[in-house]
Amino acid sequence: MNEPIAEVIRKRFSCRAYLDKPIEEDKQRMITEFLNSDPVGRFGTRARLALVAATEHDRQSLKGLGTYGFIRGATGFIVGAVEQGPKNLEDFGYIMEQAILFATDMGLGTCWLGGGFTKSSFAKKISATREETVPAVTAIGYTADGSRSGDRIRRRAGSDHRLPMEQLFFDRNFGEAINPDDLGAYAEPLEMVRWAPSASNKQPWRVIRNGDTWHFYLQRTQGYGKGSLVFRLLRLADLQRVDMGIAMCHFELTARELGLTGRWVVDDPGSGRPGTEYTASWIADNG
Repeated sequence: MNEPIAEVIRKRFSCRAYLDKPIEEDKQRMITEFLNSDPVGRFGTRARLALVAATEHDRQSLKGLGTYGFIRGATGFIVGAVEQGPKNLEDFGYIMEQAILFATDMGLGTCWLGGGFTKSSFAKKISATREETVPAVTAIGYTADGSRSGDRIRRRAGSDHRLPMEQLFFDRNFGEAINPDDLGAYAEPLEMVRWAPSASNKQPWRVIRNGDTWHFYLQRTQGYGKGSLVFRLLRLADLQRVDMGIAMCHFELTARELGLTGRWVVDDPGSGRPGTEYTASWIADNG
């Protein structure tokens, strides 16, 4: 990154209006090299990402996906396919968000487009196999002037409104909100979790600190994921699991840039509450 990761995270936003300007060949080459760097998520799932040019057919296919139909002028997409596995969607979110932050650092605008793309033209572009799923694609291009400040759709969706720390981060159990003054060096990684994008801006991540360990939980939103009839009928990806991977990406990249080392483990401490699902734990190194 050319800038500190926290600045890149703060700079990124869901851009829905782009200039009719192709991405230069040298930048395309850099992005493609980054996407081809054998990405593996923290749970060991591999994903394949590709930068593809936008066609009119692609733009038309987005119009049936709610607010995605308001994506204007994107000259390209990052398409990703991930193999099946117990934590494949979390890994997909982790890997794709790294690519998005890389593009943001290059001065490009992006927008997550999550949903059911496994049977779409986007899946064909990346030659997705029967053993793979395409949970989301990302629009990419040069941001149109004023697209952030003038995006009324974005404001209606609540994308600029983030939950306060006391509703997201807890000490030892869900009943005790964490004191921001006690976070020390981990205040910034947690703040970058708070800045993470999420489906419909539901911000489903919850984190419990227990000593040197940070337990990440998914706080389910009604109507999302495996329990939703709509998601099953339309074969939509469980986007809130993707959101958890995005949050893990923000946390780890920020922590490592600050010199805070640690590792991810899956070891459920059993401290959840109804409506939450354990995802993973970050164990900080004491040294």
